[in-house]
Amino acid sequence: MDYKQAWVYQGETPKAGRKLLLLELDELIIALPLIFRLIHPDEIIKRPNWFLAELSKVDVNHNSKYIDLVPQLQKVTQLRKESASVKPLLHILNESLNQYFSDYGWRMVRKELSQKKKRQKKSHIELSKDIISKLKLYMEEEKFESFDQAIDNLITEAKFKNDEVVT
Repeated sequence: MDYKQAWVYQGETPKAGRKLLLLELDELIIALPLIFRLIHPDEIIKRPNWFLAELSKVDVNHNSKYIDLVPQLQKVTQLRKESASVKPLLHILNESLNQYFSDYGWRMVRKELSQKKKRQKKSHIELSKDIISKLKLYMEEEKFESFDQAIDNLITEAKFKNDEVVT
């Protein structure tokens, strides 16, 4: 079962649109380095509207919320690496993040996280112009809309021909 913890809005709850979610178990691998980078007090100076207003007034060296948040992140990271149960600690971490970021800031964190997840799903390979030209011609002939479709079809055809030769 998915573990989803909703963001508790500090300002007015939006009436339309998708509700913000806090960190989920399956995104920890991608999210933890991003969160470690974004919670640093230097980020509060760079992007004050991403954080609760009270944090921008606190001395960088005496930010108790930051001081509390770092060990929580480290513990979640350690438990995740050990494949131990992270849920109870993740719940506490999420509550702390909710008290650290502003509504706008968390929306931006989720946006960056979404972009990282998309980038991780894609891969780039280098092909010669000759191969790309042949692939584009094949796409036109077979009426494929993307390189993915064309390559997937070529692989399927190759497997089918290979299976025919074996039997």
